[in-house]
Amino acid sequence: MSKYQKYPEYKDSGFEWLGAIPAHWGVEYSKWMFAERNDKASREDEMLTASQKYGVIPQKLFMKMEQQKVVQVLKGHDILKKVECGDFVISMRSFQGGIEYCGYSGSISSAYVPLLPRDGISTKYYKYLFKSASYIQALQSTTNLVRDGQALRYSNFVQVRLPSPPKKEGDRIGSFLDHETAKIDQLIQKQEQLITLLKEKRQAVISHAVTKGLTPDAPMKDSGVEWLGEVPEHWIVRRLKHTATLQSGIPKGKDLKDKETINVPMLRVANVQDGYLKLDDVHHIQIEPHDLSRYELQDGDVLMNEGGDNDKLGRGAVWRSEIKPCIHQNHVFAIRPTGIEPEWLDLLTRASYAKFHFYRVAKQSTNLASISSTNIKETPLIIPPDDERRAIMEYLKGKLDKFERLEEKSLRQIGLLKEHRTALISSAVTGKIDVRHWNKEAA
Repeated sequence: MSKYQKYPEYKDSGFEWLGAIPAHWGVEYSKWMFAERNDKASREDEMLTASQKYGVIPQKLFMKMEQQKVVQVLKGHDILKKVECGDFVISMRSFQGGIEYCGYSGSISSAYVPLLPRDGISTKYYKYLFKSASYIQALQSTTNLVRDGQALRYSNFVQVRLPSPPKKEGDRIGSFLDHETAKIDQLIQKQEQLITLLKEKRQAVISHAVTKGLTPDAPMKDSGVEWLGEVPEHWIVRRLKHTATLQSGIPKGKDLKDKETINVPMLRVANVQDGYLKLDDVHHIQIEPHDLSRYELQDGDVLMNEGGDNDKLGRGAVWRSEIKPCIHQNHVFAIRPTGIEPEWLDLLTRASYAKFHFYRVAKQSTNLASISSTNIKETPLIIPPDDERRAIMEYLKGKLDKFERLEEKSLRQIGLLKEHRTALISSAVTGKIDVRHWNKEAA
């Protein structure tokens, strides 16, 4: 923030979350600046929904952008609330990121509190103040109900005093933040696009190496699998069921009343990522002692998800006894290969041809898919001779390590950009930097 000037004179705001503010700013009661709008809406008005990503927008538009349904259950006695363009909306039961600006007129459910701004204040300024980390923390500190899943109400909102810059100055702060955060968001988007390209390139490198090998002029043969095409002539193609056994996981909800139990760690779908394990949040489960040997993971198991979102279908990683003992739930399969390395099987399941097999045989529903153990067992495996497998795995290790370093670099850059965005918003809306003389053309 060193490149921005400070205001020439400050005063104590009287509130810890706000700190010192410019001497000519005021601090006012929230209820004097934003009234609770209590107008009833009709069921003919367009239904709106609130999201941290888009603000308050029509449900149809949200569903189109997110490609998912919004389940809105309205009972006969439910009262729809009127909301106008330029209002703000408190999302009472999903408060995680401030108060959302409403750019549309329509109706909202009783799960929201609409706020009507007083004439003469800068809504462009308050759009950013309400999304700033310091304000969110101050608002959340008014109640423990949010953490308990209870409603956040207008009575909580009015407990936090609001800084009040002159309208023209507030508009200038809003315009400044519109411009600067848009630039930051573009940089974040470029890094996210780079990560997507790296993932695509990584899969392409894996797919080519495990299906074509490292010798460009090797004699080829038809694999016998339509979507796989040709493979090196001396390689073997066989079904997974002839090279591995599959262990299903433990189902939840078993009645254990009056039975002896033990408490053990259990892997879930969330723990099994694409090529690695996420073990920072491993749940435990009570089971009968004799079930431990039935569901326990063994070193070298290749874990594979039954399904979920389409991108989770068939994803997996190699288990190396990171936790002992440990079992797995029934939505995670443990595949035990024989005659090939678990790392080779893991690479095959990450290749494009295997992903296509999983997708084509999966049971599909809205944005979800699941694959049965029977269909996993039918996955075609490509098996080169031992020395070639080892050479390919060594080659891919170097390539994948490079991709991982590049992806980690992009993720760090995204983290720094987001931190800068948060700090810039906080500094501007609390008056720690003076942008009154900023103009877009010179920026």
